[in-house]
Amino acid sequence: MIDSVRTKLTLWYVSVMALVLIAFSLGVYALTARKLHARLDSSLRTAMEGTARLFTHEKEENEPDKYSAQSSLRKYYYPRQAVALIDQNGQVLDERTLGETHAVLPRPMAELDRDGMQFFTLSEAQTGIDDGLRYAVLRVKTGPASATYIVICQPVADAADDLELLGQILLAAVPLALLLAAVGGWWLARRAFAPVVAMSEQARRIGAASLTQRLPVANPRDELGQLAATFNELLARLDAAFAQQRQFMADASHELRTPLSVLRTAAAVTLEQPQRTEAEYREALTLTHDQSRRLTRIVEEMFTLARADAGKRPLAAQDFYLDELVAETARAASVLAERKNITLQVAPTNETPFRGDEDLLRQLLLNLLDNAIKFTPVGGAIKLKLERNGDGHKLTVADNGCGIPTEAQQHIFERFYRVDKARSRGTEQEQGSGAGLGLSIASWIAEAHGGALRLAQSDQGGSTFVVNLPVHTAG
Repeated sequence: MIDSVRTKLTLWYVSVMALVLIAFSLGVYALTARKLHARLDSSLRTAMEGTARLFTHEKEENEPDKYSAQSSLRKYYYPRQAVALIDQNGQVLDERTLGETHAVLPRPMAELDRDGMQFFTLSEAQTGIDDGLRYAVLRVKTGPASATYIVICQPVADAADDLELLGQILLAAVPLALLLAAVGGWWLARRAFAPVVAMSEQARRIGAASLTQRLPVANPRDELGQLAATFNELLARLDAAFAQQRQFMADASHELRTPLSVLRTAAAVTLEQPQRTEAEYREALTLTHDQSRRLTRIVEEMFTLARADAGKRPLAAQDFYLDELVAETARAASVLAERKNITLQVAPTNETPFRGDEDLLRQLLLNLLDNAIKFTPVGGAIKLKLERNGDGHKLTVADNGCGIPTEAQQHIFERFYRVDKARSRGTEQEQGSGAGLGLSIASWIAEAHGGALRLAQSDQGGSTFVVNLPVHTAG
């Protein structure tokens, strides 16, 4: 339960809310206490100023101190205060009590012998009054060597009762607010995570056999909707990858089945009779050799693509000259071209330093030339050209075969896709020698080098493939 995100969010929400409410409550309590004590001091100050003014007025008329004190207290009303006028000898000239509370000097007279109003607070233990008393003392000079002390006190209980009531309200309100916040936070978290629960349940039902299903997207504009949309895009990519894998396995099985069937049939026919002539054995071995070679090529190409898909075929980059690679590959391919009386023309080019995987680029070019030779008629021509093109290198392989049908051109780089029937000008053996992986491998090699392979042109006059490679200078 505690591991639930909803529970954690609720706890965080309640914790933050608790800190805010506690800080707010303490602030309100402190501010209220300050205001109440300030109001208490203001009440004492007002009473003190009124009493002092009346007492001074009486003294100006040369009245005795005792009479002036009595007259001052008769003319002023003290509803919640006890007041006393005390001479410098400590004798009480006159006083007004608050019940049984008397206003007395809160400190020894020597400590009070200074000008200005002075405030003191005596505790409940010192006064016997609940919550203690707040005192105000003022010394009023009545002669060159005489003075009268006006002492006013008021119970702190008035302010303390208000603070106690406020504290009780806050102590009751804060837990109630936190409880409501917890319930509300839990409800909001549950509603907010309802789409996540729905996505989780749907994701739990999705397997390799049901990748076509998608997560529900409640609101594509919020974060959860964007998460669901991103996950759906991932499912789409996985579905495409699984479909490609299934298609790859099906195509690979189909391609491997034919040569294996030929091998099995040839062996069975040869073994049907106990004695065979040397020519018959040679024919059977030749057929076995051709089909084994085809099997080897298919397996090697499949292994290359499998390693490329798994990212386990890193580029072995090295410095070399691209023009030399083109010349060497053309010489090797010319052997195949001569068998069909095909002319392989290599355009002259300048030195072209390059950095890349020389073996892979040689395989790319061989695949393109082999494809061109296979579908170029006897007596035809193939043109090979390397040139600098803007910020990159452009490698062109053009043949004068029958071209690729328009509807097939967008599929030629797909694995195991072949258009032999559309472009067949060679023998039946040549048509069946490929597995439809050459152009896929060539396209991957170009992309691995940061370039691209494309079919630039294809019609009845032939096909032109172009490889664009970025400039990688040696050194």
